[in-house]
Amino acid sequence: MSSPVVTRFAPSPTGFLHIGGARTALFNWLYARNQGGKYLLRVEDTDRARSTQEAIDAILEGLIWLGLDWDEAPLFQHKQAERHLEVAQTLLAAGHAYHCYATPEELQEMRDKARSEGRPLKYDGRWRDRPANEAPPGRPPAIRFRAPESGVTVIRDSVQGEVTFSNDQLDDMILVRSDGTPTYMLAVVVDDHDMGVTHLIRGDDHLNNAARQAQLIDALQWPRPQYAHIPLIHGDDGAKLSKRHGALGVDAYRDMGMLPEAVRNYLLRLGWSHGDDEIISTAQAIEWFNLEAIGKGPARFDLAKLENLNAHYLRTTPDADLAKTLIWFKNWSLDPPQEQLVARAMPLVKERSKTLIDLADQVDFVLAERPIQPDDKGQNLLTPETRALIGNLATELGAVDDWTVDNIGSTIRGFAENAGLKLGKIGPALRVALTGKTAAPGIFDIAALIGKKETIDRLRDI
Repeated sequence: MSSPVVTRFAPSPTGFLHIGGARTALFNWLYARNQGGKYLLRVEDTDRARSTQEAIDAILEGLIWLGLDWDEAPLFQHKQAERHLEVAQTLLAAGHAYHCYATPEELQEMRDKARSEGRPLKYDGRWRDRPANEAPPGRPPAIRFRAPESGVTVIRDSVQGEVTFSNDQLDDMILVRSDGTPTYMLAVVVDDHDMGVTHLIRGDDHLNNAARQAQLIDALQWPRPQYAHIPLIHGDDGAKLSKRHGALGVDAYRDMGMLPEAVRNYLLRLGWSHGDDEIISTAQAIEWFNLEAIGKGPARFDLAKLENLNAHYLRTTPDADLAKTLIWFKNWSLDPPQEQLVARAMPLVKERSKTLIDLADQVDFVLAERPIQPDDKGQNLLTPETRALIGNLATELGAVDDWTVDNIGSTIRGFAENAGLKLGKIGPALRVALTGKTAAPGIFDIAALIGKKETIDRLRDI
């Protein structure tokens, strides 16, 4: 019987949750959910100087916002240092590692010499087979892995296929620094094993690391995980995604007014496909996701496509749920009647919005305090003539008993006709009087939404 699937996402807390990292987390989460396995979170904080609590909080908040829940308490890598060092000693005892006393100056000389000769920048193995009695007194050693010097290391990858590395191109990597701290390469191998990780889904920039780590795993006689190295995300110009392509952190897309389900759907389609399906629900994604459908080529990030997808999710989200999301997004403090008013406004405004920012801009008229302050463009429409007409209209609307869209509409049309005007002559000014803006939903719908008293009061304020 095969072991249950265990995946992990292992961010480094030296900054925000990058959009590429979010996609890696999503793929790991989906595969675990698809297989009925576990999705774990490991915070790779061994770089104590650069790791910050602020970054840890931002990463966790980003994952929670995306809905990528993990199945066990997060593991913090720096707390496992004793275990990492224990494994290093095991490798020393078995002859798979050795003490290296090379100084920083000697290592720099090696690099300079290799660079001048056009060779790979690699350690020359000078302490690989030297006896312990040649150790310089008082100099603390690093611990290096005794890598195989001939043959090849083969990585069988679910995305990249079979990838072969020549062992003479891989040097003896440091496992423990001379100050006694374990390196990333050792920590990753030990933690993945101890966490029971069966499938390693990560960016293809780690493919070279996989060869080195596989050698270490083999020396420890541990089972290798199944590798799946996914292509990186590029910008819409085909270049590697960078700051010049726009916002990069998940928090930035949240602040731009994107819905988490839209971002999940978009990230899913960056490098993975299911036929021609573009709109894929979370339930469908869990049912359909597999590693074989991940493409080998880099995906291109296109903000316009994300916005269009977000617009779809805005339109299809139930009004009450969308209103709650909007209120949370804007951090509005509303009483229950106001919340209900915002929810009732959703059908009028969500078709015209791509983001929550658009939605808030469209709907804020329902919460506006009197007297309404028209924007500059709207102010120009409120001439003495239109103000007088609006005042007279307020009186006629006061006689409407059954306050419905149809009755409001027939009253306003009748008023315009009696005044010898087309509705287009008074409509724009009327919209400004009710909302303060020239771009807003239909005036009959607005009046029906905010109610008879509020409508007449706003008109009379003009």
